[in-house]
Amino acid sequence: MDVLYGPWPRHHRDVTLAEVRRRLEHSPVGGALALSTRGPLFDDRAGNEETLRDLAGCPELRPVGTVDVRDAMTAEDRLDELAAAGVRFLRLFTAEQAAEPGFPGYRRVVELALARGMVLLHDGDPRRYGPPLMGRGADVVFLDLHAYLLADFLLMAREEPGFRVTTRMLSGPDSVERVVHSVGARHLVFGSRTPFMDISPSTLRLRYADISDDERHAVATGNVEELLS
Repeated sequence: MDVLYGPWPRHHRDVTLAEVRRRLEHSPVGGALALSTRGPLFDDRAGNEETLRDLAGCPELRPVGTVDVRDAMTAEDRLDELAAAGVRFLRLFTAEQAAEPGFPGYRRVVELALARGMVLLHDGDPRRYGPPLMGRGADVVFLDLHAYLLADFLLMAREEPGFRVTTRMLSGPDSVERVVHSVGARHLVFGSRTPFMDISPSTLRLRYADISDDERHAVATGNVEELLS
């Protein structure tokens, strides 16, 4: 979940697709959702085309699309192109593109994406972006949920079957268990932010979590497969 390749401002070198594939090959992770950083940093249309072209030869990677929330007037065309290509996931970069939940452009992009049945991979604080998405039947995976904010997410997830969170920042000693035991394993998906973060802590945390094997399988694989179907 949320695998990026290409240049990124806070890192000193490009992380190429080949290097990302090598890291995944040497990990327990068998597949990932990925996109080129050209989309959020430079040009959404060219970035989406690059992602689709690059990942066509990578059977273990599924493409993720993006749009520039600062230019919502073009979002409809971008989303139609993604839908025509069979892309199910839309990654929003609200931090890099300075989009607040009340901005017209943000609201327009979300409206168009949900109308096309897309799953939102959403950055930012779920306490700010979650409430405007409630009551809309939205499938949303929150990428940046820290363990300290977990209780607020759980309160929303009780009412929203489509709200999910990744394991990436749930490093607290009982965070994985709190999600699974409070609202069910379907609200949790595996995420590591490879290649910008080490993949091992996330895999080990899930492997040794005090949950059942069926719940572990759902978090590691089943929930994402359901979203892809």
